[in-house]
Amino acid sequence: MDLLSSLPAFVVAVVLISASPGPAMALILRRAAVRGLSGAVPTVLGLEAGLYVWALCAAAGLAALVAASEVAFVVLRVVGAVFLLYLGVKAWRSAWRSRRTGAAAQPEEEPPVVSARSWWKAFGEGAVVMLANPKAAAFMIAFYPQFVPHDRPLLATTALLALLQVALETVLYLSLAAVVGRAGAWFRRPVVRRRLDAVSGTVLVALGLRVAVESR
Repeated sequence: MDLLSSLPAFVVAVVLISASPGPAMALILRRAAVRGLSGAVPTVLGLEAGLYVWALCAAAGLAALVAASEVAFVVLRVVGAVFLLYLGVKAWRSAWRSRRTGAAAQPEEEPPVVSARSWWKAFGEGAVVMLANPKAAAFMIAFYPQFVPHDRPLLATTALLALLQVALETVLYLSLAAVVGRAGAWFRRPVVRRRLDAVSGTVLVALGLRVAVESR
């Protein structure tokens, strides 16, 4: 199998995988709706940084150890579930505070300024959501070897393919964030924001519970 001839299939697979609903999509949509495109950038970059780390771990054999280890698998599953639950509850609390303070009377048209602290916080949230997902380890082990020719070095080729995946997903996710961000003024209206927080919190809690109970 030639690397170049396998690239179209790789690109199609990445696009289909990126479009599937999950924690990454939920985080990006909520961040773009509330903070606009600029606010979604660190979340996307954090998710892609975590993905790239898992890809390198898969090439180095570390992901296989994680996937094979019952203890490591359970620890990551618990950490991922707890963090998703934390994000969901935080969204619920934001909706509840907005309701109690009666913020509906004060429309908010402009996205909040993204400070350096909030930028890195959003980046960290994205990275943790991706890294604390043991399914990502199992996926990388099964996904990348299909596209690495036998005569190519595994680590270097996987690193290049992972860079391509990161680039593709970054473009796709930021394009989605830009579309959502254009309607940001509507999403940031206090009544809509409150409902968005409630819905996104419910989605994140549901995803956290699913991660907590799912098996290999």
